[in-house]
Amino acid sequence: MFLSLRSVSLLAIMAALASAQSTTPAIPPAHVGIVNLQKAVSDTAEIKKAQAALQAKYQPRQQAVENLQRVLQDIDQQLRAPSLAPEKEAELRQTGTEKQKQLQRLTDDLQSDVNADRQDILGRVGREMSDVIRKIAEARGLDVVVDVSTTLYFKPALDLTAEATAAYDKAYPPK
Repeated sequence: MFLSLRSVSLLAIMAALASAQSTTPAIPPAHVGIVNLQKAVSDTAEIKKAQAALQAKYQPRQQAVENLQRVLQDIDQQLRAPSLAPEKEAELRQTGTEKQKQLQRLTDDLQSDVNADRQDILGRVGREMSDVIRKIAEARGLDVVVDVSTTLYFKPALDLTAEATAAYDKAYPPK
């Protein structure tokens, strides 16, 4: 029986693969954990307390923004009135322009301050949460922990999110 050149090449490739597999050391399967880091952090008691504190801290400034918005709505309503005297219209437009600039400054400053405080809190809690997750992984003998945002599929039993939040709350109770 004659083998074609193609059959011989295929047999040679299969033999080479079999030989390569027998010389390659076996890699043990990795033990993997999954965590939803964003949820684990946002569910901590410390973050919930910090959110309430930020809301209380910035409430007066938020109220000032809302008051200015109402003043601008009032000015806009007055400008729509029929038979508005030209002097009064000019005065209202001038006041509206000043109030609009004031509102923009207040809004920008408020947003900047809130974002800075939020980033400080989230950065610190995120670093602490990473330490907690590392300790959980070491205790469970995990080789790698992957964030759920980069995972297409996983078994629910691999999810460490609730355990990480509980461990964080125990290690870092809100002050």
